[in-house]
Amino acid sequence: MTYLVAADLPTAPAGDRFRALLARPGILQLPGAHNGQAALQARAAGFDALYLSGAAMSAQMGLPDLGIITVDEACFFIRQIARAAALPVLVDGDTGYGEALNVMHMVRSFEDAGAAAVHIEDQLLPKKCGHLNDKKLADPHDMAAKIAAAARARRHLVIVARTDAAASEGMDGAVARAKLYLEAGADAIFPEALTSGEMFRTFAERIKAPLLANMTEFGRTPFFTAAEFAAMGYKMVIWPVSSLRVANKAQAELYAALRRDGGTQAMIDRMQTRAELYETIGYHDYEALDASIVTTIIPQGMPQR
Repeated sequence: MTYLVAADLPTAPAGDRFRALLARPGILQLPGAHNGQAALQARAAGFDALYLSGAAMSAQMGLPDLGIITVDEACFFIRQIARAAALPVLVDGDTGYGEALNVMHMVRSFEDAGAAAVHIEDQLLPKKCGHLNDKKLADPHDMAAKIAAAARARRHLVIVARTDAAASEGMDGAVARAKLYLEAGADAIFPEALTSGEMFRTFAERIKAPLLANMTEFGRTPFFTAAEFAAMGYKMVIWPVSSLRVANKAQAELYAALRRDGGTQAMIDRMQTRAELYETIGYHDYEALDASIVTTIIPQGMPQR
């Protein structure tokens, strides 16, 4: 899939395509894709939709996930991922980048950039990763006003309300907030940082709406598979930062080897080859658009000294 040359680019709005995926049986699996290359690789692996994490966007800019980045910076990532893979993308909207009017601006901006869905959380700035301690929550009615504003502004975007209340207000508080957000216009609910299968099952029993589970590594949630989340009553599951974690680990090892050895010879076997890269991004499809461009010949191996 290359967006300039594909004959099968979708014409339906991204939000409508996301809703169609939710209407299918089973759980919608949404791997995190932190850039266009990751989006293409996820599509090649067979995924039908993607997730874009605020933590992944921030980390790529060398920043912590504290609500620092702007709407325009988020849209830069949305555009490249939605364009590269032409898959529906659920985007992390943090706290909505402000109050009701700011949320409406975010919704329209995200839609224009190609997003299919957004989730908005009920934290106060500076917000934290949902799996960290001492999160400060917004008044539930203030959060409901943001959800109502998002629903009013959207043309097709799917609105997911995230609540971080389980850690401080318990299951009753999280459930009460979720019901209020659904009444305000949310299409789905994302209960963040649940810590046991029992909590996931209880929440699903008490909230009759599409639910999203977060299977982040190194957090408060034990490892569950997509099938296990489906059995507990969840319709969507994200692995928000997994691709970035793997890429960053490999990149750190590359730099260490380069500094140690004075070259990349010890890392060649771990690299994506030029041919593999060109295949992923459809290099020759782009080249074929203009017959005046000389066909590139990929070097076979490296010259010997």
